[in-house]
Amino acid sequence: MKICFNQATTMKNSTLEKDLELCEKHGYDLIEIRLDKLQDYLTRNTVNDLADFFAESKIKPFAFNALEFITFRNEKENEEILNNLNFLCQVGQVINCKRIVVVPTFDIGDYTKTEIKEESVKKITELAMIAKQFDVKLAFEFVGYPYCSVNRFEQAYDIVQTVGLDNVGIVLDCFHFHAMGSRIEDLKVANPDKIFIFHIDDSEDLPMGAARDDKRLWPGDGAINIDGILSTLRDIGYDEMVSIELFRPEYWDWEIEKTIKTGKEKTIDAISKYFIVQ
Repeated sequence: MKICFNQATTMKNSTLEKDLELCEKHGYDLIEIRLDKLQDYLTRNTVNDLADFFAESKIKPFAFNALEFITFRNEKENEEILNNLNFLCQVGQVINCKRIVVVPTFDIGDYTKTEIKEESVKKITELAMIAKQFDVKLAFEFVGYPYCSVNRFEQAYDIVQTVGLDNVGIVLDCFHFHAMGSRIEDLKVANPDKIFIFHIDDSEDLPMGAARDDKRLWPGDGAINIDGILSTLRDIGYDEMVSIELFRPEYWDWEIEKTIKTGKEKTIDAISKYFIVQ
């Protein structure tokens, strides 16, 4: 299994250049590039500079993170989403980054589950047809907050299955899986080919629906059944990649290299019982 770094883990004080330098130094295989960090990078560099870095380095780009709040948007907001999609697809063509995370909308009011599914399927399909022209895949990420329109694994997986396109899959994030009580039983019957991205993290021990991103912990340091998720992924045949993704302010304040080094060590400690680390 390949080890990936998600830039949210150093979001406060780092840059794409620093993350790439230190992830390369500490032997990461892959990186998930944040949209805001990419935009910042391009104020000082070119897309070709980024392509040259990857051409000369072990680490490779795996995904862009993220097109946020894609559903129930007005015309102006939809236009911005489409502009960002085209921007990421075009950059992805140059640096060979072929996956984009897409995130459902929060606080949508009193739409029914049926209406949420219909809107999600419609919007993901629309974006996926554009992405397909660039050979790009979309990874739909449910968010384990009560007020997110799609907040459990089985709900997101059903939407992805209903879309039924080869370039649409799911993000499995341990924190979000745990936070709203998604079930291992549903993961056991999932198609591993539809898990496009796997985020590893842990959480403080809070009641269902109470945890937020600032309560994330290093994998193995919290209350999530990491072993149950990892053993299930092994059993269903998933073994492509794992990405360390935390939003904990305490870790943002660490020296950047310490955070990146610790993330790799904690990830390997967690997964090595179940997977061969490449």
